Amino acid sequence: MLTSAIAIILALGGLIFFHELGHFAVARMFRMGVKAFSLGFGPKLAGFTSGKTDYKLSLVPLGGYVALAGETGEEEDDDEFEEHELFSNRPAWQRMCVVAAGPFFNFVLAFIIYWFLALAQGQGVILPTVGGVMADSPAAAAGFQLEDRVLSIDGTPIDSWSDMVTTIRDNGDRNLEFKVLRGEEQLTLNVTPKVNTVKNLFGEEVTVPMVGISQGGKIEYHPVDGLGAMIALEHTWNMSKVVVKGFVSIIERLIPVDQIGGPIMLAQMVHSSAQSGIFDLLAMVAVISINLAIINLLPIPVLDGGHILFCGLEIIFRRPLSEKWKALAMRFGIMLLLMLMALAIFNDFRRILS
Repeated sequence: MLTSAIAIILALGGLIFFHELGHFAVARMFRMGVKAFSLGFGPKLAGFTSGKTDYKLSLVPLGGYVALAGETGEEEDDDEFEEHELFSNRPAWQRMCVVAAGPFFNFVLAFIIYWFLALAQGQGVILPTVGGVMADSPAAAAGFQLEDRVLSIDGTPIDSWSDMVTTIRDNGDRNLEFKVLRGEEQLTLNVTPKVNTVKNLFGEEVTVPMVGISQGGKIEYHPVDGLGAMIALEHTWNMSKVVVKGFVSIIERLIPVDQIGGPIMLAQMVHSSAQSGIFDLLAMVAVISINLAIINLLPIPVLDGGHILFCGLEIIFRRPLSEKWKALAMRFGIMLLLMLMALAIFNDFRRILS
């Protein structure tokens, strides 16, 4: 339990640090004044001051913040910062860059993790091994058994689970000849896939040919070509698409809202990954980092996406938005965010109690 608790603190703390580092780094690149860089909220536990910036670790570890000089748009209480250092005095495009840097750094963190995993482990491939056979399925009728490994389908070599799925779906409900390795023995099994309508990961109904077997969960790692950066970039892009698709499916009500998780579910996911080893933990941190980036890019006032929207409108209309409307939008954003957090925490407790 202690190891998992440390993993949770380090993982979530690292995500928050990297996000806030994005805001801080771009603000300093534009020579904006930074009053504070804090991990956590509330009373200061430890820290130091360098230049005009107070770096601190705070009591409540539920986030962090970078306090920019002139961020509120109101007159500063002290004359420590020059007029040109104030956030509110900078062009809208610079303010947009500072705000967008937080989510961007989360994408960068995911890329770095995937890159490290590619170099340390290699390219992971899910092997076409059988982990389960559905009753009354074409696979059961053909004689498939647990641990069978598919070698080829109709003469086409099968090296991964995705190869097998693609080949089956490309052939529809046509009879297929499977070459299977069972122990030391190679067998030939003839299977006619059955076309079924099922729900995919995002709650959408899809019609696909299926043979009725599930993954064995065995993964084989192959050395990557070159530096592995393209593999890391592809992983980051593909996972980002999955996360966006998931959010869209929730909005379209294809995925029930009771599947939304909160901080408890997040801690459970990190705990489970930590039990499986450092590589699984890092992979989970990458997924959470991408989720954090995309959530923050949602055009909801209070979130980074809301501030990006304000700056974008200011650029389009060539004048600052009305403070009255911005204040109303911020109140709406806070209310919406609190409702979503309450729903997520309620779902967490409901899952625990059930």
